[in-house]
Amino acid sequence: MRQRILVACAVVLLAAGAVAFFGGEDGPEPAPKRTVLVPDRPGDPNETRVAGPSEAAPPTAAEVRFVQMMIPHHAQALEMSGLAPSRASDERVRSLASRIEAAQKVEIDAMRSWLDENPEAVLKAHGDGHGGRHTAGDMAGMATPRQLERLRGSTGAAFDELFLQLMITHHQGAITMVDDVLDKGTDVTVQEMARDVQSTQAAEIERMRGLLDG
Repeated sequence: MRQRILVACAVVLLAAGAVAFFGGEDGPEPAPKRTVLVPDRPGDPNETRVAGPSEAAPPTAAEVRFVQMMIPHHAQALEMSGLAPSRASDERVRSLASRIEAAQKVEIDAMRSWLDENPEAVLKAHGDGHGGRHTAGDMAGMATPRQLERLRGSTGAAFDELFLQLMITHHQGAITMVDDVLDKGTDVTVQEMARDVQSTQAAEIERMRGLLDG
């Protein structure tokens, strides 16, 4: 009988330990901050430091500016891609335009959500002179109104060539904007967005150059 009681107690203690270790249903809790002694050079007193998790740094003004400018930059790519179904003669150009449109719509939604979730960073960037409205001249690679008018008036092979030329320049501009913010900020989401833009659009540039050469 005594042996059974001891076994039962051991099971309860193990279960309690498991719950404490894994944090129950909510998952493990971050380790609390604690004071630690950091050994110094011989003869000098030890240094006391606080160890433990710290709050993430807020987004930088450059990151806010990147997201705010990339939204209208992507919007122009959507405008150009939306012309392809009725004007392009090459099925490969129509397919490429469709992929660009689908991907950049998702990215625009993500960027708008990020701005909504970081109002303090946006307000601070605006106060520092980095936020607010941006013109096409602020964004690298943007097609001019005259170029867009030519694209709208083109059909067939002429449209295909002009679309590819303008979109290559447009993508190169986006990569330039990425270079201005990549690894220079603190926000994980923005840095991931920038890397996605960089890798996706670099690959599409190579694809479009191949279509022009072919």
